[in-house]
Order: sequence, then C-alpha cells, then structure tokens
Amino acid sequence: MPSSSPALLALLLAGAASASAASVEVLVQTPAGGPVADAAVIVEPLAGPVPHARAGAHAAIEQRGREFLPWMTVVQTGTSVDFPNNDTIRHHVYSFSEPKRFEIKLYAGKPGKPIVFDKPGQVDIGCNIHDWMEAHVLVVDTPYFARTGADGRATVAGVPAGRYRLRLWHPRQKAQVAPDEIDVDDAPVRLTLALDAKPREPRPHTEDDPDRY
Repeated sequence: MPSSSPALLALLLAGAASASAASVEVLVQTPAGGPVADAAVIVEPLAGPVPHARAGAHAAIEQRGREFLPWMTVVQTGTSVDFPNNDTIRHHVYSFSEPKRFEIKLYAGKPGKPIVFDKPGQVDIGCNIHDWMEAHVLVVDTPYFARTGADGRATVAGVPAGRYRLRLWHPRQKAQVAPDEIDVDDAPVRLTLALDAKPREPRPHTEDDPDRY
C-alpha cells in the first residue's frame, strides 16, 4: 500500500484539528459560595460563522401542578417550543416580552402549533388565570449553552476548538456579570464563576374552580 504524501498527511491532520471539540464545565456560585441553580451558561464564538439551529430544533415547557416546568429554559434562535397542558384545568399562556409576544388562550392538552422563538433575548411567560405561574426563556444565537442544576453545575458539550466569550444569565440576577473569554482545544475547560442572583421563590397557589377553568 503506498504511503501518504506529506501534503495529504498535513491535510488530514488539519481536518482532525478542526474537528476537535471539548466540553466547558462551569460551577456557578453566589458570592457567598452557594450553588446557583437555573443559571444559563452561554458560550459564544468570537470568530467564524455561528451554526444555525438545527432543522426541527424543539423544546417543551409543560404546565403541571399549576406551574411551568421547567421554570427556566435556554434555546437557540429559531427553536420551536411546545406548551403542553398536563393539568386537569385549562391555562391561558402569554408573553408581553419584546423578543416574542404571543398568547395561547384557554386550552387543555397540547396546542395545535408550537411557538417559534425567532429573536434573541429574554422572554418572560405567565398564565392569565393563575398569576403565580411564571417561566423564563433565554433565546441565544449560539448552539453552545447549558443550564445549571441544583448543584450549580452545567456542562456545555461538543464545543469546537477556538476562542469564545462565556456569559452567565439568571432570571433573578441582581446585575449583569462581565463575560469571560476562554480558549477551547481538545481538553475540558473547567471554571468556577460567581453570579449574584436570588433563588426561585415559588409563590403560594390559590384555590380555583375546576369547572370554570
């Protein structure tokens, strides 16, 4: 079998390098050192094209127990989101936020069409019947993002090698945090970052008439 030419070998090595990817693993803590749940970790390329949302990109925010689940969601611009009602009563879902204004009037089950989040930004969602219900969607242009769990940890997987801006966001943050710049190669990037944000505080439910709603 003939050996590969130096030019071909260089091309193969360049392709392998460009295909390398790694994870960005972040621990988000309060200034006092406690974990911050429901924080968005966003990794944005500083150079080159940003991949578009994949065809059919989809997420869901359900209503169960007269709450929105999950309370906070991160999606890439162009993602469609379903709002299935898994309660035994009807809900009236709406948002007045500038990036995506919409309304799904009183309904049960699954609405006929999902809502497409086509502009970046923060979208706050409520129910016109149950005023304690709230959810938050952060729409970002990058496909590289994750949400922290109860332990404050999040992993953004499959980030190609390159230089990136890393941002944090939380629906109840007290102030914006200055972004960091990071380099990604073929090894995991591990960071511990501080974010001053209030935790979610579920509001008490009031009784309603299931025959009315």
